[in-house]
Amino acid sequence: MKILKILFWTLWRIWFYVLVTVPIILLFPFLFLSILSEKTYPQFFILARIWAKIIFYGMGFRYTLEKEAELEKGKSYMLVANHTSMIDIMLMLMLVKDNPFVFVGKKELVKIPIFGFFYKRTCILVDRSSSKSRFEVFKRAQKRLEQGLSICIFPEGGVPDNENVVLDEFKDGAFRLAIEHQIPIVPMTFGDVKERFSFTFFSGSPGCMRIKIHQPVVTAGKTMEDRKEIKEKVRETILSELLEMYKNKKAL
Repeated sequence: MKILKILFWTLWRIWFYVLVTVPIILLFPFLFLSILSEKTYPQFFILARIWAKIIFYGMGFRYTLEKEAELEKGKSYMLVANHTSMIDIMLMLMLVKDNPFVFVGKKELVKIPIFGFFYKRTCILVDRSSSKSRFEVFKRAQKRLEQGLSICIFPEGGVPDNENVVLDEFKDGAFRLAIEHQIPIVPMTFGDVKERFSFTFFSGSPGCMRIKIHQPVVTAGKTMEDRKEIKEKVRETILSELLEMYKNKKAL
């Protein structure tokens, strides 16, 4: 039985990278044209959402969604969620339809063949070891917000090495940007994703994930002095929901 599980996990993980790569190759001419200008980013965003759906459903995943509020079409938001899996990227693209957004992510992903080519040209890259790089993030994010886009940041600053960590501490970046530009913060809880597709190679399975989009946190009128309070409020919102999801799952 263990050998069969290892065989399944190996083939399943290989299939994931096939699903990541093949649609990019097939859509390459359209993707390439859509990144030639920042003005055509909304067209790239549509293609990225198609790519995300192919991967998500192709891996045998599905999700249930609970919303506390609808996002206002065309409005800029700061989108934040817990981060435990590569599938988080696909989920975010699928969940947010009418508010094209730009990811802020680590520069190391540029090294991934094919994917890295588009990642470098469409996302805001950050080198967390460089204070200069972090400053550049704020400048580029400001430019994107002025273009009417939203920003997505996973505020844990990466995936915790210890998979037993329910939710790591949040970095300040997302909250600084949101307050500086007076845009609402939208907390999202991604449940069951770590169990379905963590970074541990021999693990996971197709199945359902529970997603909740929480009430946006208003930053209008707030200052940097309020940053810590807002950050803790957003983290507590996501953490409480994760713990509730975990408790309900154990009770089943």
